[in-house]
Amino acid sequence: MNKTQHYVQGTWQNGQGDGTLIHDSVTGEAFTSVTVNGLDIPSILEYGREKGNVLRKMTFQERGNMLKSLALYLTKRKEQFYELSYRTGATRVDSWIDIEGGFGNLFANASLRKLFPNQSYHVEGDPIDLSRGGRFMAHHIMVPKQGVAVHINAFNFPVWGMLEKCAVNWMAGMPAVVLPAPQTAYLTEAVVKEIIASGILPEGALQLISGTAKNILETVTSQDVVTFTGSAKVGKILRQHPRLTEESVPFTMEADSLNASVLGEDAVPGTPEFDLFIKEVRKEMTVKAGQKCTAIRRIIVPEKLTEDVQIALGKQLDKVIIGDPRLKEVRMGALVSQQQRESVREQVAKISETAAIVYGNVDHLDTLGADSEKGAFLKPILLREDHPFKNEACHTTEAFGPVSTLMPYKNLDEAIKLAQMGKGSLVSSIATNNDAIAKEYVVGAASHHGRILVLNRESAKQSTGHGSPLPALVHGGPGRAGGGEEMGGMRGIKHYMQRTAIQGSPTTLTAVTGIYQPKAAYKNTEKHPFAYHWEDIQPGMSLKTHNRTVTDTDIVNFGNITWDHFYAHTDITSLDGSIFEKRTAHGYFIISMAAGLFVYPNKGPVAANYGLEEIRFLRPIYHNDTLYVRLTCKQKVDRDSRGQEHPSGIVKWYVEIFDANVDAANATLPEGAEKEDSLVCIATILTMVEKKQTVFEEMTTEKIRACLSKLSVDTTPKWGIMTPQHMVEHLEYTYKIASGEIQDFEISTPEKYVDVVHDSLYNYKKFPQNSQFPQLEKDTLAPLRHPDLETAKMKFLEQRFTYLQFFKENPDAVLKNLVFGELNRYESYLLERKHLNHHFEQFDLL
Repeated sequence: MNKTQHYVQGTWQNGQGDGTLIHDSVTGEAFTSVTVNGLDIPSILEYGREKGNVLRKMTFQERGNMLKSLALYLTKRKEQFYELSYRTGATRVDSWIDIEGGFGNLFANASLRKLFPNQSYHVEGDPIDLSRGGRFMAHHIMVPKQGVAVHINAFNFPVWGMLEKCAVNWMAGMPAVVLPAPQTAYLTEAVVKEIIASGILPEGALQLISGTAKNILETVTSQDVVTFTGSAKVGKILRQHPRLTEESVPFTMEADSLNASVLGEDAVPGTPEFDLFIKEVRKEMTVKAGQKCTAIRRIIVPEKLTEDVQIALGKQLDKVIIGDPRLKEVRMGALVSQQQRESVREQVAKISETAAIVYGNVDHLDTLGADSEKGAFLKPILLREDHPFKNEACHTTEAFGPVSTLMPYKNLDEAIKLAQMGKGSLVSSIATNNDAIAKEYVVGAASHHGRILVLNRESAKQSTGHGSPLPALVHGGPGRAGGGEEMGGMRGIKHYMQRTAIQGSPTTLTAVTGIYQPKAAYKNTEKHPFAYHWEDIQPGMSLKTHNRTVTDTDIVNFGNITWDHFYAHTDITSLDGSIFEKRTAHGYFIISMAAGLFVYPNKGPVAANYGLEEIRFLRPIYHNDTLYVRLTCKQKVDRDSRGQEHPSGIVKWYVEIFDANVDAANATLPEGAEKEDSLVCIATILTMVEKKQTVFEEMTTEKIRACLSKLSVDTTPKWGIMTPQHMVEHLEYTYKIASGEIQDFEISTPEKYVDVVHDSLYNYKKFPQNSQFPQLEKDTLAPLRHPDLETAKMKFLEQRFTYLQFFKENPDAVLKNLVFGELNRYESYLLERKHLNHHFEQFDLL
């Protein structure tokens, strides 16, 4: 029998001894074992801290793209995980939540890279002026903690539980040591094996201890972070570990809670909300066999509707087929183990001391395709507690399985009170189409819940449901739920970073933060800032424009063009009692005028205006005021190119508009006199700026001739089976396609992929080695058309001239390509550059 392995210190290892047997939840078969004996836990943690330096130095963009690549890699291999997941008792739907939900967390957190600066640390919030002159200021930065994230996970989500946490700490630049629960560690192990095999993560970013290492907290340090998901009882014990107190180690706990769902008083039988409520409760009782920390444990309904809910829910539960989760007909599989089933039975017995079991029983059930005794099967159980304020077992005892308790309320205040009696929950929900009821419940219950779902007919089709935590939202809850928060978009990432306040001059803080701070020293440039590519632009790079005087005609004309006839611009007889003294220039005219002053007219790396983030008009501008502009690079933000655009990044430009008349007046004041501030407007303008193309050499006629001169019949390729002459004749043939001589073919790329393939011409990525041309038979050389290599070279150059001449005479022509679809002149050039670089590199001619 194989042991479930550990991945620590760069190797796969077995624990010592026989360990604990792990059984198939459906068949009862023992198929693996878990043991952590022999593992050197302190060394494992220290290994992660040391190796984590690589991850810490990566930028947010690099970390995000790493997560995206990993998500794509795992998604392609997902089926093997489904097959193994059946052993946990999970159906296909249950497994989808765990497996693809986990991969979805990677995708979601990868996209957060767009919200962070293009560096390894984060700059948080706005700058803070600590002095009247603006020469002493502060900003907050957040850097990755230099320890490891220790994740102690529950058995119910062996994939999602790992990846929803790791995605966040990896984005923050922190390595992880994951401890899945022994019962399902084999599924976590399978996913980690693929992660390690991918080579996508830097070594040390992920270590796996398959099982419970009781001494894991004994050597954690203040730079580490510990998270726990599981029972509230175990979580409280861990939280009190003296090492956590001694080292002030951040500890986040997400505990099972007695989540409540409320039926609004308006949601009577026959309404969509009543039906939605019944289906949602049934789903939350049976998905993962009720083994979810977010499952509905308490069903709170209007007193007059208790019988209706009980009957309707019973009918829904009757439809749930229990058995072998591999069967399509089965809607609920087994609990994770026989021990878990016994635990649920014990908890049901406690609740049923005062509550009645009104559906199901703990002993008998019929199963499809499985032995109900060998597998850990249990029928859904609905209890009814008619005196929920008197009998508290339903609010304090959780049966972690397909079990829920129905209870009545007289008014909404009572419903809120009952929801609060769970003493803190991960999630609550209310089904109502009355927004006043929704508001009253949300505001009243929010203090005791980490998340609240309002379910009604409008949101139902797109609602993710009561029990689905989402990467963009916080996951956690107060009190019994653990008092912690996980995920939550940027919030979750910051949990693994150290926030530090930085004080200094604006110039110094510009250097520290990588973001230009107002009143920092400007960096003068040799060229206009818009003439630089994205890589060469640096924060502080600045341009001062020439002056322009605002005329009365400018104001009138702008008003006529825009139809903006606000009185301050058009009716100078109405200025009494206003803040304006004369005819006032439109604020957006000032911004437009500023753009006219700083825009670089020539074609260059700036591809487009990307947007405007903020504008502040500090005082009115009147006719005859003379203005000038300071354009300064504030910040650079990386981005993914998409569609028909070359790789580019976003540059945020800090625009300062000054009054030249005030500057002139200040210059005449005696030394020491208080000067008027000439700054009249600030804005942040975004531009899309192309990145340098450094991957491919430009294929001029001279360059091509030079490359061909190096090619002889004896030249051997670095990959593939082509001979030199085959390669040249292949290029000649593709020029015949590019010049329109050959067009009697069908595009080989499937229609649903052709746009993506076509757009790839715009990126700076090389063609993969051994790419297969559609008309060439794989691993077979076509007959040669020319008598020798020199003749082939000559015909190739002639055909290229024909191609160039064709587009010179037909600049608007669009021709088919076998692989890339329809190409215009510019796209044919992009293909030529990539294609020639590919084959010239193949024969080492560049």
